[in-house]
Amino acid sequence: MEARLIELEIRYTHLKAHLEELSDVMFAQQKTIDGLEKRLRELEQQSANDGMPPGTGPAAERPPHY
Repeated sequence: MEARLIELEIRYTHLKAHLEELSDVMFAQQKTIDGLEKRLRELEQQSANDGMPPGTGPAAERPPHY
């Protein structure tokens, strides 16, 4: 009985460590997503300020070799 309890405690400790690691990864991913969303809003605002619809302008033109 005692060996079974020790085994359960070991499993619990491992699971707790994995949960904390996953939580840290999710936090880092959310920080990255937040930064990307902010950059996207900035680019959309910049595009709107240029007075040109997205996907138009010199950057969207095909190069002469096409």
